[in-house]
Amino acid sequence: MLEIKRKGTGEVLATVRADTLVGADLRDMRLEGADLHGADLSNARLDSSDLVGADLSGANLEHAVFWGAHLNDADLSNARLRGARLSDGSRAGAAMLLGCNLSGADLTGADLRRVEMRGVNLRHAILSRADLRWASLIGADLSHTTARHALMIDANLREANLSHADLRDSHLNETNLVKADLSQADMGSVEEDGRAAVLNLANMEGANLTGARLRHAVLMEVNLRNTNLTGADFTHAILGGSLLRNANVRGANFEGVELASVTMEFANFSEALNADIPSYKKNLR
Repeated sequence: MLEIKRKGTGEVLATVRADTLVGADLRDMRLEGADLHGADLSNARLDSSDLVGADLSGANLEHAVFWGAHLNDADLSNARLRGARLSDGSRAGAAMLLGCNLSGADLTGADLRRVEMRGVNLRHAILSRADLRWASLIGADLSHTTARHALMIDANLREANLSHADLRDSHLNETNLVKADLSQADMGSVEEDGRAAVLNLANMEGANLTGARLRHAVLMEVNLRNTNLTGADFTHAILGGSLLRNANVRGANFEGVELASVTMEFANFSEALNADIPSYKKNLR
């Protein structure tokens, strides 16, 4: 027999008739503010459970199921969520994680489709091979996050902090990155057939990509209007059909980049590096 208690007060919130929480059935339980720090909940079912404000820091949640669960303001710092399922793919079946602390959490291979994660702290978290399609991460802190091979297609990362993030081989097609901070982010590869990011049709208007690494990255028809690309490395990147109108490209490296179909009016290409600008391009600065 196990008791789940509220943090701070010790109030018993639930009693589980088992010797362990591994694989436990906690569906639809009211566990608001529960103290589950360091608990082993691997393979547990927590569908539609109320875990608002719960302490799950350092917990083992590998392969746990959280379909439709409410985790707003919960502490999941340094939790292990490898292969966890926080969504069944539907909007109604996606977990709510508004304001969660997921700093240092391992979400490798987690299912986060359509999950609501506005304002979450994912600093230093691992999101490699995670599925974040259609997820909302508006204003989230993903600085220093490792998200290699992640799927962020059509996700909303408006004003998110992705500085120093490792996004190599991630897919950000049609992602909203308006005013996001991608300074010093790694989205490139050393070799042409390496692990560069794909950002086709992404909206990056007003984003900060200072010092970002985009060697061999694919950015077809991307909106880069009014972006800060100071010192960014676009060596051999594909920018066909992209919009760089009024972008700051001071010190950015465009070696091997085809600029014929790029819209670049009022961008300061006179201060860019290795840019092969077609003679018919006008209104450059």
